[in-house]
Amino acid sequence: MLRGLFKLTWIELKIFMREPLGAIGTILFPVLIFIVLGRMFGHGKSASSPENSQFIQAGIPVLASLFITISAVLSLVTIISIYREGGILKRLRATPLRPPTILTAHVLVKLLLTAATLFLLVLAGKRYYPVGVQAPLFSFTIALLISTWSILSIGFVIASIVPTARFAQPIGAVILYPMLGFSGIFVPIAMFPPALHAIARVLPLTYAVSLLEGIWNGETWFAHLGDLAALVLVFAICVALSAKIFRWE
Repeated sequence: MLRGLFKLTWIELKIFMREPLGAIGTILFPVLIFIVLGRMFGHGKSASSPENSQFIQAGIPVLASLFITISAVLSLVTIISIYREGGILKRLRATPLRPPTILTAHVLVKLLLTAATLFLLVLAGKRYYPVGVQAPLFSFTIALLISTWSILSIGFVIASIVPTARFAQPIGAVILYPMLGFSGIFVPIAMFPPALHAIARVLPLTYAVSLLEGIWNGETWFAHLGDLAALVLVFAICVALSAKIFRWE
């Protein structure tokens, strides 16, 4: 089983890297956002304000990391939809590989790409980032992988309901990108009115932002057990839902 999983993961990774636009969108786009925002907010007198300083030190890395996660989810939704529409999923299911192995291979590819993009983010930060911040990169990488792992499960739900591959990415973007505005990355959730505060508390990106910001700022994992529990709960619910509604053909 493990041998088949590793082989399928390697094949899927090679297939993905053969598509230049997909690789650019998933790997280079978040790095570009990180560089542009870092240069934009890191220069001039406005950079010394407390709000900008906080956004530069934690907001930009977390925002770029969320773009990594969302790009991975949108890529997953698109690939699954294309595979289903082209009959590839149906043929894969007819192989000796079990369905969970097939789907796990796609998740592993996205997690590997997430780690690779974060590595490029760190390299870019050493060259372009305007503030010398010493962040716990290993812990932050684990936090990002956990967040991506959880939110990827939402991607499987989206991939289960989109009608065709043509609509996969637009529908995924409409669902995921608006969450950024309510996740607390731009405005603290405590400042939201009650209605928006309630909405933010049911969005998985809210807990991903809280976890990533906390770990980036040096807080302990124990302080974010609630965020971890929420992300695990999102994963469990979405996996259970996907098992009910996922279509192989």
